[in-house]
Amino acid sequence: MTESAPLIDIPAAPVPTGGAAEWFTGAKGARLRAALFPARGKARGTVVLSGGRTEAIEKYFETIEDLTLRGFVVLAHDWRGQGLSHRDLSDDRLKGHAVGFEPFLADFDALLAHYEERLPKPWFAVGHSMGGCLTLLALAKGQAPRFAGAVLSAPMLGLRVGRYPKAVRLLAGWNRLTGRGGDYCMGDPGKPFDDTFDDNVLTHDRVRFARGRALIAAHRDLALGAPTWGWLDFALRSAAVFARPSNLASVNIPVIICQAEDEKLVDNAAQDQVARSLPQGKLVVVKGALHEILMETDDKRAVFWAEFDALAAKVVSPSSPSA
Repeated sequence: MTESAPLIDIPAAPVPTGGAAEWFTGAKGARLRAALFPARGKARGTVVLSGGRTEAIEKYFETIEDLTLRGFVVLAHDWRGQGLSHRDLSDDRLKGHAVGFEPFLADFDALLAHYEERLPKPWFAVGHSMGGCLTLLALAKGQAPRFAGAVLSAPMLGLRVGRYPKAVRLLAGWNRLTGRGGDYCMGDPGKPFDDTFDDNVLTHDRVRFARGRALIAAHRDLALGAPTWGWLDFALRSAAVFARPSNLASVNIPVIICQAEDEKLVDNAAQDQVARSLPQGKLVVVKGALHEILMETDDKRAVFWAEFDALAAKVVSPSSPSA
């Protein structure tokens, strides 16, 4: 028996037609939120959509509309620790925390098991930033045969951590091992989304930037603040997995990495290496883009959609007219 969950609706981001959210159970009984959106017209397949750090399902309503209009069922979800899903630290809901990548992968397995019978084949994976990182980890850890392909937006396959990355890795690991994993890894965690459009490093699109902030203003429980040492340790340990080409050898499906040319947050060199290591990897540079390619201006988003459409066309028939 399923239990319905809320979807936040604001004028700038209405819930896509037919969308409905549910609670499902992840690793160690965590209560997690996901939502299913029906295809417009005859279904061509399913897209499993995984957002990045801080991001909730609602931020991707426009992307979900783009996909359902193409004839795809969309399964979107909140990772543990963000959106309306379970948060591991009760002392401060705003802490962006993680305890390794294993719980995330167990949650992803549970997500697919919960919805599998409602997801028409073929399946495609779309992930942004942390969601791209975890999607690729899931594919490498055994999920690849279930998917026809993946398109990753600025995936977090490595972090930009300054001139001394080894020292940062050691510090993150030390804080985790000494019981400080739940502490903020920044001196001043600040408030979530207190930046302005003019100093943001995510997008050139003022309207999409404002829409994301309006969602947080409408429902403060969607907010997430700065990361903890535990989260940083998770991100760096994930990057170490991708640094070994042998760990990617089993991902024998097309994986397209859309890279933001003007990236300020994740490591583009790591994306280059992973694209070369994947059996069917492809790197596409989105000229002039900042980190959030799917929240960028239309010309930059169009690069992502051209790649997605070309991949889908190799596997399934063209989209049906909208219902």
